[in-house]
Amino acid sequence: MSSGPLNWDQYLAHAALTDIGMRRANNQDSYAVVMADTMEGWFERGHIFMVADGMGAHAAGELASKLAVDGIPFLYHKYRDQSPPEALQRAIIETNAEINRRGKANSDFYNMGTTCSVLLLVPQGAVVAHIGDSRVYRVRGDVLEQLTFDHSMVWEMRAAGSLPEDGDLARSIPKNVITRSLGPHVNVQVDVEGPFPLEAGDTFLVCSDGLTGQVEDDELGAILANLPPQEAAQVLVDLANLRGGPDNITVVIAKVMSPQISTAATRPEPLTVGGDKEGRAVHPGMWIGVGVCFLAALVLWMVTTPLVGLLAAVAGVIVLGIALLMQFGGGRGGIALGTGKRLGRGPYVNVQCAAGDAFVKKLTEIVNRLRESVVERQLNIDWGNFNHACERAAEAQQHGHSKDAVREYCRAISTMMQELRARNKKKASDSSVL
Repeated sequence: MSSGPLNWDQYLAHAALTDIGMRRANNQDSYAVVMADTMEGWFERGHIFMVADGMGAHAAGELASKLAVDGIPFLYHKYRDQSPPEALQRAIIETNAEINRRGKANSDFYNMGTTCSVLLLVPQGAVVAHIGDSRVYRVRGDVLEQLTFDHSMVWEMRAAGSLPEDGDLARSIPKNVITRSLGPHVNVQVDVEGPFPLEAGDTFLVCSDGLTGQVEDDELGAILANLPPQEAAQVLVDLANLRGGPDNITVVIAKVMSPQISTAATRPEPLTVGGDKEGRAVHPGMWIGVGVCFLAALVLWMVTTPLVGLLAAVAGVIVLGIALLMQFGGGRGGIALGTGKRLGRGPYVNVQCAAGDAFVKKLTEIVNRLRESVVERQLNIDWGNFNHACERAAEAQQHGHSKDAVREYCRAISTMMQELRARNKKKASDSSVL
């Protein structure tokens, strides 16, 4: 197997995009994508995809999110003696301590915090580590699954059975009140989920709540399932902005392109957690015993009884082997994770997201409203690509090709948003579309 740099595009397509939104003065979101350089690196530590959302209610949220996306991947790769889930959890805990320390050291950064959602793709599957209300999703076929539990007041109360789904109380609680974050407290509890086995075609989304606050789960799934990652990322950001863009929006997408890196094809050794991977401490008396055995063997061999000296040497070798095994021989016990046993309780949400007539109709309405808004405001833009995409979408819809219609309507939306962004560079006062 080659140890040179590897182009992952044929195996795993990915895209990342962050946007300030329509109403914020600065972007407090951060993200990280750290790909393995080689196939050996993939088998050993995998790929990291991460989003951190610095909270606006906390001082220096922008700094906190940046510290998170810099610190966690670095520390994860540092702890190579631990299994990927354990190394990831330790990296997050230690990064939390650093953010907390920085917050206490400077009054300008006091109580700063950030969410943290990390997707780790390894041959054994997808491992997720999570704090806050940013999210990790997986789309497989026509089903979207949320792999993370929102650490928000609404989700916590609902899980405790004290919040009816459709009651007035549920509607009165702000969705952005979170119960966990990195930074404000010395100690933090990290949710670790997985591994979820990989299959060709699986598409993963890591995102901030600036996206999920504006785009519904079924919409997320249909767009992710029918567009390549780069286009899907742009459409999702554009759709969130079309609906007001009240928050920063960050999207990281990874799609398994080849069955060669599926869990079934690679057949890796299972991940193990909870074992003693550093070995046991060896009592100094054992090392003394090794020395005594070899010294006795030397003396006996040289003086009178070579046979007895040989036996003493053999005893010394045995004791030395036991000591080395205890010191460096690796783990004891542990839990092997596999199809029947994994960390966490996810997925927490399952949504059908087929690109059917209902979703095509919704996109048609969005495109028509976008057209009407631009015409009404008499904006001077190039209509060519937008109209062509709409025509192709209408033709596909007429022939019952819903997936093609979804792709073309999404491209129409992004084409128009690109025109408007280019225009707004010349006239900054235009800060909204619909």
